[in-house]
Amino acid sequence: MESELQSNVYYFKGEIMLGKKMGAEFFGTFWLVLGGCGSAVLAAGFPELGIGFVGVALAFGLTVLTMAYAVGHISGGHFNPAVSFGLWSAGKFETKELLPYIVAQVVGGTLGAFVLYMIASGQAGFEAGGFASNGFGELSPGKYNLTAVIISEVVMTFMFLFIILGATDEKAPAGFAPIAIGLGLTLIHLISIPVSNTSVNPARSTAAALFADTAAMGQLWVFWAAPIAGAILAGVVWKLFFATSK
Repeated sequence: MESELQSNVYYFKGEIMLGKKMGAEFFGTFWLVLGGCGSAVLAAGFPELGIGFVGVALAFGLTVLTMAYAVGHISGGHFNPAVSFGLWSAGKFETKELLPYIVAQVVGGTLGAFVLYMIASGQAGFEAGGFASNGFGELSPGKYNLTAVIISEVVMTFMFLFIILGATDEKAPAGFAPIAIGLGLTLIHLISIPVSNTSVNPARSTAAALFADTAAMGQLWVFWAAPIAGAILAGVVWKLFFATSK
């Protein structure tokens, strides 16, 4: 009887903890989309004072850095389905939590895009246009084709996961992981915004595509498949060749 009671208590605590983790992922992804996409929609092209590609890249990095410090200790600070898949393939994340994390990330990102849309639509003459969505061909900022976009998204997400796995390794300097990860994401955006508007994050891509006045939804499959493939590959490579412990 006592053993059964203890088992129920542990199960109950586990459910509460998963709820907290999902909440952290929700708010983290909410902030990533609102801050990152918000910088692109509201501030990037502002006449004479716009922040441009560099500002948008920095904004995405800062969203991850700030939320990693704010809630990373609760959920691990994924804020990205590709990151969850990558950590899972590296053996650092449980299969049973994969779907709940992804749901929380997509819902949080979508709410962030909704809040951004409500703010942006308050401007006279507002048109959603691309709404910081990702794309290839005519929807690519630099008109890059599908092959180039897939290669970019796979490689950039691979490197993002490689940075995450290295920065969070038990032998890495403690407390600095969010800085390395945030700056890594900034660099990735500096490289690839012209190619695909930089996804490396299916939740971010989904959130923006839902409000874009383009064919972004029809191209969304690329920004799920390519980042997840790159992330899983990075997890496997790290686990096989670079992990410092089991």
